[in-house]
Amino acid sequence: MAPPRRPGAGAALLLQQQLVAAAVLLLTTTVAASPRVPAVIVFGDSTVDTGNNNVIPTPLRADFPPYGRDMPGGPRATGRFGNGRLPPDLISEALGLPPLVPAYLDPAYGIDDFARGVCFASAGTGIDNATASVLEVEYYAEYQRRLRARLGRSRAAAVIRDALHVVSIGTNDFLENYFLLATGRFAQFTVDEFEDFLVAGAREFLARIHRLGARRVTFAGLAAIGCLPLERTTNALRGGGCVEEYNEVARRYNAKLQDMVRGLRAEFPKLKLAYISVYESFLNLITDPAKFGLENVEEGCCATGKFEMGFMCNDDAPLTCDDADKFLFWDAFHPTEKVNRLMANHTLEVCYQEGVL
Repeated sequence: MAPPRRPGAGAALLLQQQLVAAAVLLLTTTVAASPRVPAVIVFGDSTVDTGNNNVIPTPLRADFPPYGRDMPGGPRATGRFGNGRLPPDLISEALGLPPLVPAYLDPAYGIDDFARGVCFASAGTGIDNATASVLEVEYYAEYQRRLRARLGRSRAAAVIRDALHVVSIGTNDFLENYFLLATGRFAQFTVDEFEDFLVAGAREFLARIHRLGARRVTFAGLAAIGCLPLERTTNALRGGGCVEEYNEVARRYNAKLQDMVRGLRAEFPKLKLAYISVYESFLNLITDPAKFGLENVEEGCCATGKFEMGFMCNDDAPLTCDDADKFLFWDAFHPTEKVNRLMANHTLEVCYQEGVL
């Protein structure tokens, strides 16, 4: 009898992917008796802000309907920019932690809640917005002091060391801080120089939270920012398609981010750092929507879906869709909860593949 054939590289890779997918499915459908990690800690912009901007004097808010109309338990506008939960919430639930990650500035929560999950993100934040990004790290340091006072130094250090830190930031830097000419960055940097400037800023941010004890970290790259409904609308004179110039910038920036991530891993061997390739995931949704049960990937569900977000996406806006699950975008900038779940599952897959979890 001939000896059994060894599986080829393709079959082995497929088996590995199936095993990872099975592990993620198990996590996303079964709450473990003990959480996989002690906490989920979040930094970034509106893609992950779970409500901090509710208590900040800013027009960048989402604490009114129809935001939150599909939250568990019924409509509730929590300040999340979407119809329901965000990726950190879904990641937290999948890891056996609470299904909502509380915003650090929300007075309804205290340090006992934050010991299991906390969000420092703020809508509008960018790497280039030094004041905002520095403030998130300052809140992180303050949080650690409060955690030590509550749990003791050793237990608090273990929470920080073993927590999954989720970072999603960068889109505002290009679409608001660079391509809007009024900011002055366009005149100060070439786009290539600005990419390098942001990568250096991202590196410094990651190094800072590492110095403060973070050891398990995910950093999301840019999505296909030229395909956001807002950008399609501004591209109306050219047919309303994706702005390829912006997508090319995103691809080039993401490649530089990945190089930076590899360098940090080499410099800090104890840092488990995963780069999350959001661009490719979004492009898959856009190019093959039916595969994911989507019907509209060009417009947001809220209002006309072309340019509305924040205060322009409200209960008085006409035409808001009935079923957000058929849409890639909730408003002209932010994904629906269905897509956030896909992004959360992708993040978990990468974390397992790269040993972050």
